[in-house]
Amino acid sequence: MRLAIHVHPGAARTRVGHGGGGSDAGLPGPGAALDVWVTARAVEGQATEAALQALADAIGVRRRAVRLVTGARSRIKIVEIDDPPADLAERLAAWS
Repeated sequence: MRLAIHVHPGAARTRVGHGGGGSDAGLPGPGAALDVWVTARAVEGQATEAALQALADAIGVRRRAVRLVTGARSRIKIVEIDDPPADLAERLAAWS
């Protein structure tokens, strides 16, 4: 399953949810991208790695099951989730 995420580096705390990041992310409609706030700074891939780990923790999979497809140097990233949990669609809807 592929998913668009909008990474917010330098946040006060790490969390995953919808904060209306879709339209300002250049994606169709508000909330089109899942927002991931991380405390790590956008330096040498630290925020990207922290975002992938936070997403894995939030959906209940191992980190290696979440793979970056595009956006290594962008706040908007496309990730691939291998073997996502059966209830992932419901979880994503609940974060809206």
